[in-house]
Formats: sequence, C-alpha cells, structure tokens
Amino acid sequence: MDEMRIDKWLWAARFFKTRSAAQEEVSLGRVLVDGSRAKPSRSIRPGNLLEIRRGEEVFKVYVEGLSNTRGPAAVAQKLYRETQESKTMREARAAAAKIAFEPSVVRKGRPTKKEGRELRRFKDSL
Repeated sequence: MDEMRIDKWLWAARFFKTRSAAQEEVSLGRVLVDGSRAKPSRSIRPGNLLEIRRGEEVFKVYVEGLSNTRGPAAVAQKLYRETQESKTMREARAAAAKIAFEPSVVRKGRPTKKEGRELRRFKDSL
C-alpha cells in the first residue's frame, strides 16, 4: 500500500475521532495537502506535507507511514512527523493561553444565581 485516502489517514493517525469528522474538516478546507485544499477522497502518500487546523491548534506534519486501522496513540504517532516550526508555534500558543486565558472560552451559558448576585453587588459598588 503506497497511498490511501486522506480522511482515512487522518482518522488512523488520531487527528479526528471519527472518519466522518475527518471528511467534514477536509471538505471545509481545514486540511491542506502540500499547500492546497483537497477533497476527502484525495490520496496521500509518505512524504506529503499536511497542514491540519483543529480548533485553535495548527499542525504541520509530514506523512511517514500509512495504516488502514486505528491503533493506539503510540502507533499512530509513528504515522507522521511534526515539523519543528509547528511544535514551537503550538507550545508558544499554549503558554500564552495559560498566562492570559480568554474568559469566554471557560464560561459557557448564563450566570448562576450566585454569580448574578455577585455581579449586582459589584455593579452597585461602582
């Protein structure tokens, strides 16, 4: 086997939990193959450079191997090699997020009764 579908490879390499999620991300243009958009049925082979956007994370990886099955994480990591530039960018972004996190990322939904009382007290004290 010298080539396989990109959606199947992304699933086997554990970038996405399901193959349908991988298909959708490729269709939306969040996965680039050698700098250009691809369809989920696009064949990849070892040596291809992939740019994978997963939320805030961006991975730039070289395809090192192919697998039809989804194995453990240790085996999946042998299917690709991440560029040093990609690693440093992700580490820098993670460090910046720890220092000054975005409150809207943590907070979801309406405030609780307790939080509402605290907000009213704070507004009244101004």
